[in-house]
Amino acid sequence: MTAGQAHPEPVVRRGATAHWATRRWLQVSVSCALVLLAVLSGLGVWTLSRATSITDNLVNTRSPSLTNSVRLEIALVNQETGIRGYGLTGQKEFLQPYRQGLTDEKTAVDRLRQLLAGNTRGQADLETVLDRARTWQERIATPVSQAPAGAPVPLATDRATEGKAAFDHLRQAMTAQQDRLLDARTSAVSDLRNAQRLRNWIFAAIALVIVLMAVAAFEGLRRGVTDPLARLSHDASQVTGGDFTHAIAASGPADLRQLGTDIESMRRRLADELAVSEEQRSLLDEQALDLKRSNEELEQFAYIASHDLQEPLRKVSSFTQLLQRRYGGHLDARADQYISYAVDGANRMQVLINDLLAFSRIGRVHNNDGPVDLNALVDKTLDTLSLSIEESGARITRDDLPTVTGDATQLGMLWQNLIANAVKFRAPDRTPDIHIAVSREAGMWNFSVTDNGIGIDPEYADRIFVIFQRLHTKDSYPGSGIGLAMCKKIVEYHDGTIALRPTGGPGTRIAFTLPAGTPAVEGSGSPVR
Repeated sequence: MTAGQAHPEPVVRRGATAHWATRRWLQVSVSCALVLLAVLSGLGVWTLSRATSITDNLVNTRSPSLTNSVRLEIALVNQETGIRGYGLTGQKEFLQPYRQGLTDEKTAVDRLRQLLAGNTRGQADLETVLDRARTWQERIATPVSQAPAGAPVPLATDRATEGKAAFDHLRQAMTAQQDRLLDARTSAVSDLRNAQRLRNWIFAAIALVIVLMAVAAFEGLRRGVTDPLARLSHDASQVTGGDFTHAIAASGPADLRQLGTDIESMRRRLADELAVSEEQRSLLDEQALDLKRSNEELEQFAYIASHDLQEPLRKVSSFTQLLQRRYGGHLDARADQYISYAVDGANRMQVLINDLLAFSRIGRVHNNDGPVDLNALVDKTLDTLSLSIEESGARITRDDLPTVTGDATQLGMLWQNLIANAVKFRAPDRTPDIHIAVSREAGMWNFSVTDNGIGIDPEYADRIFVIFQRLHTKDSYPGSGIGLAMCKKIVEYHDGTIALRPTGGPGTRIAFTLPAGTPAVEGSGSPVR
């Protein structure tokens, strides 16, 4: 797919929940879990409450009711035993169990009335027992107990059959009461067991639901969040690793799918931009190769042209000079002027060709890089320019210069052009004052050559480094206009930069940089000449 071409988006039909984000899924899941836990907790509380209620009923009502019913029976039996013994013997000690039985009967009846409050059937059974007990007591127990002691009681013998029948009738009522109380207690025990069993099942279900919810939560997070994020991270890592054709798969909740879609859109845009940049880079590479080939051809052409023009130009110059010497003054003034123009043009052409030849050799002929002591190199340059320096009366000072790595011949040409220009373009009304400064910053030497000459307008800051560009006529200041262009080429060949800098006053400052080599011992500027 080429740059700028649309990328079709897949159309996927999803349910309503497909638009839910991770937060919505978490909210719904937690809400459902809380509702389910609340229901189960309610059931658990209900079963605990029911089991507690049954236990309380069994412990505080059913069992005490049966126990007190048995105590009532024992009290009545003690009464019957005491009355029967007193009736047969007339001895008072037999009335002691009777009287104790009456006391125990009252205690048991009072307790039963409290325990059977609200139990209509139990109260009815109790009243039946008490009615029959009162009948026996009124007919048998009370009259016999009131008889004089010391002899058998005739009434006991007379009513023995009636008393036995009445007490048997009382026993039947007590047995019926105890059977019903026992059945109620047994039913309560059964209800308690069922409630405990239900409680255990519900709590087991709660534990199982909690385990299932935890498993579902982990599985939901894995499928809905962890796995989509892992896939998204894996796909993104492949893209960041350089595989821009790897598609980003969007899955999971809506927000994660949106994130995956956004990353996929970004990947596609990067892929498109990369394709465009690759095309542009290929085009730039081709243009760079063409430019390099063209530069090589131009340099070769300049070298060949300047070299091959030397011989014919030398002949032209020689013969025009010969004409000037032989026929100068023998022809009219106009002929002498024409011959002078030819000699001057040939000389200037020879200077231009020599400068062009030197310019074309930079970086191609002189490539002997090595340590260069700039102090010694500048001293040599000043010796070379000593005649023009003495004629102008120039005063030159410099800082202690470092040793750099480069081609000594090219660097000599650099210093010679800069110092020569500073001397040449001096102001007519003041003595030339030239200073060479140096400082080190960020692994580079910063050099500057500052003079107090005529200066250069800042608008020509770029033009002065173009070959054959002149700001003055050849009559005002001689030269070919190639000097600063040669300086720029030399500095750039040594991986530096050169530019026109403001001086803060009259004159010109040319600043350039060179890569730092061995550190220099910096000192204050000192006069050289």
